[in-house]
Amino acid sequence: MASVVRLLEWLFFCYFFSHIPITLMVDLQGILPSSWYPQQLLDLMKWYTVSFKDHLMADPPPWFQSFVYCEAILQLPFFPVASYAFFKGGCRWIRIPAIVYSSHVATTVVAILAQILYGDFPKTSQIDSPTEQDRLALLAVYAPYLVVPVLILLTMLFSPQYCKEEKRKRK
Repeated sequence: MASVVRLLEWLFFCYFFSHIPITLMVDLQGILPSSWYPQQLLDLMKWYTVSFKDHLMADPPPWFQSFVYCEAILQLPFFPVASYAFFKGGCRWIRIPAIVYSSHVATTVVAILAQILYGDFPKTSQIDSPTEQDRLALLAVYAPYLVVPVLILLTMLFSPQYCKEEKRKRK
């Protein structure tokens, strides 16, 4: 069991550590002025939004922008802390922050996935209307951001390594 938890901790480390540049270079383009980004990153975003028909990133609606603001203000500062905790392994102090993080992210990603699967694409978007296959491809891009937080939540809630209480010494 301990080796499975350690493997999950490595997965969580990679998730959080890789999320730092992804957030800074890609996700925040949805809320920050384009003048803050080099042309190469703007081109990358344009390629991504057209290739995957991601209207949420191409023309972010206010509700989606609110999720990106939460990512910038609440999650981004947490990424290095979580990266450290999971790299080191066995840091029980990460349990409650990881539960809060994973619950928040899973909830927001469910809304995003519902929009991808069932929502209408805005008529003002520069992107063609997606086919069902396009929606499934976009779903595959966003799905890890649901799967990994759910794994984090389950690990923090049920792993004996994170659940056992420490006995306090009496003075």
